[in-house]
Amino acid sequence: MARLHKFLFRATRGKLGGTFLGPPVLLLNHVGRKSGQARTNPVLYLDDTPRLVIVASKGGVDAHPAWFHNLMAMATTEVELPGGERRRVRPRLAEGEERAALWGRLVAMYKPYADYATYTERQIPVVVLEPTSELHM
Repeated sequence: MARLHKFLFRATRGKLGGTFLGPPVLLLNHVGRKSGQARTNPVLYLDDTPRLVIVASKGGVDAHPAWFHNLMAMATTEVELPGGERRRVRPRLAEGEERAALWGRLVAMYKPYADYATYTERQIPVVVLEPTSELHM
């Protein structure tokens, strides 16, 4: 399903696949920590200009998604946004008051996040994607 999503997103510059039940979707490019393979995952995001914010919810299961571990091992990566924009970003984990404030906004954007948090003992990571001036890939 993710392959079809990526194909449609890229072919239509996000006109198809650029949202999911309302919230916007970006394509997160990352490299497997163990495999070294390039990977891309569609992920909901909150536009917190100039930053982007994503959630490693995995539907509330007890393990973080693989993309989260890959992403946090990277200094920078690239995301693809609706409209065809590619942006170089630096990931970092939101913590404390910043995480709490962003979590409230994320739940307002996509209500199932609140349910996902009740399904697991882990704190669902909130990742801030800071813009970087590095050249695009």
